[in-house]
Amino acid sequence: MAPTVDLEARFLAYVAAENKVEPKHWMPDAYRKTLVRQISQHAHSEVVGMLPEANWITRAPSLRAKLILLAKVQDEGGHGLYLYSAAETLGTSRDQMIDDLLAGKAKYSSIFNYPTLTWADMGAVGWLVDGAAIQNQVMLCRTSYGPYSRAMVRICKEESFHQRQGYEIMMHLARGTQEQKAMAQDALNRWWWPSLMMFGPSDDQSPNSAQSMAWRIKRKSNDDLRQEFIDKTVPQAEFIGLSIPDPDLKWNEERGHYDFGAIDWSEFFAVVAGNGPCNTERLEARRKAHAEGAWVREAASAYAAKQSARRPAAGLPAKPHAA
Repeated sequence: MAPTVDLEARFLAYVAAENKVEPKHWMPDAYRKTLVRQISQHAHSEVVGMLPEANWITRAPSLRAKLILLAKVQDEGGHGLYLYSAAETLGTSRDQMIDDLLAGKAKYSSIFNYPTLTWADMGAVGWLVDGAAIQNQVMLCRTSYGPYSRAMVRICKEESFHQRQGYEIMMHLARGTQEQKAMAQDALNRWWWPSLMMFGPSDDQSPNSAQSMAWRIKRKSNDDLRQEFIDKTVPQAEFIGLSIPDPDLKWNEERGHYDFGAIDWSEFFAVVAGNGPCNTERLEARRKAHAEGAWVREAASAYAAKQSARRPAAGLPAKPHAA
């Protein structure tokens, strides 16, 4: 036991000194498992998050809006690719991660199990959901695991674009007709509380949070991130004339923060357990896409094998076959 204890102590000292952990470095099994769970869940969320937005590409109100939304959905597909690749450096396979998602074993962000009913929802998703994601993810640019940290730099830059795009939609609607402003307010009302739940349970109900912070995977607690998001977002809503749907919301001069009402965590845990409005729909869409894309994966594998076989004949070293 002593050598393992010594390795773990050295590992904690290494990350505490703000060093990056790389794939070939020794790491505790629990650290590796935590990262695989977190990064794969993040990747799944990016891919599943394409679904409620892709639903609006053909119905966006202008060519400009269509192009922006299409670019955003493409960005999210790229984010999933970066993150699956980062998780693979920890010894897991992409096939295994995707199989776990399709089997319902792996989780993705609960926020994507809510429907997008109107064009204003595209604004609320960009402003609130991507805004909450940025709040969560900026700290991950400094996470202790190198491949994850480096992937997050580009992801956060693109998420910032998504947040601004969503806020622009809400601003135009809020300054439009009475019907358009009402549409924007309705979207804000429906997405506000689920967005606050994106930061996860309160610190006293989050069993993994303290350990993740000790490993420098996380830099801030769930409650701190949620408070920062609220403090930033309330003035943005006020600026465009929309109201936060929380009667208990008020500025606390002594704390220097907004006080806010109680979150209905029973809703959060119900959605995480698979009982949200769109849980079944989202998984079925992913299963269908995976099945229909089988021929593409098979063709890519066959082509890679064919190219690998040709390399020795051309006097080049053979490359390992990768599906």
